[in-house]
Amino acid sequence: MRKLLYVPIIHVESDLGSIAPAIDKRSTQICGRERWERHKQTVFTFWDQIEEYFMKLDAGNLKIYQDGLMADGELGQKIIEEGAQKGSRNYQIVLDLIRRGAEIRKTEDIALLKEEYDRILKLAQSKSLWERTTAYIGYRFHKDRLMKKRDRFIADTIGETLRNGETGVLFMGAFHDVTPNLAEDIHVEEVKDPQKVKDYFKTLISGGNKEKFDQLAEYLGSVVSE
Repeated sequence: MRKLLYVPIIHVESDLGSIAPAIDKRSTQICGRERWERHKQTVFTFWDQIEEYFMKLDAGNLKIYQDGLMADGELGQKIIEEGAQKGSRNYQIVLDLIRRGAEIRKTEDIALLKEEYDRILKLAQSKSLWERTTAYIGYRFHKDRLMKKRDRFIADTIGETLRNGETGVLFMGAFHDVTPNLAEDIHVEEVKDPQKVKDYFKTLISGGNKEKFDQLAEYLGSVVSE
């Protein structure tokens, strides 16, 4: 049997590189400062719980598949080390797993990653109303197509490289949908419920339903069930 631990990740500022300030500014405008600051605290607690969960596991048989990772071996580890050094909680957890015996594996197609990053960068850096509108239309038009292609590529990669008896760990952005594309013999265990993570983000951005937002924020910061 092949097993896959699925972690729907929430990006922190250090994961976003040079576009982080623009994303933070735009998000504050959309969500409001109070809710956006609450969100950042929720994300911090979320990663505390994910870290605690993985510290209890034997990492020796774990094979890591990471959102955005287009290399394995020495180059892949260097990418993880640099991300961890810059403050990525996700990469810090992965680096700890590597040091305890886990193996990282190439996960993404670099061409698809570059196309998506370029569109996000253009959207984040647009200044005038016309630039924002055209960038947003272009991003929305291609977003679903790109995400589906990435999800299919990742699922195929896991299917081809995860061997019988191994346990994989997939750290993947919450709005991706890799699971339906996976081979039928791969048993998936969700470390956190992806649908609740998606609902949290939708409630965060909508600006309404404070009770639901608080409940979902509490879930994200709760202890991961064994």
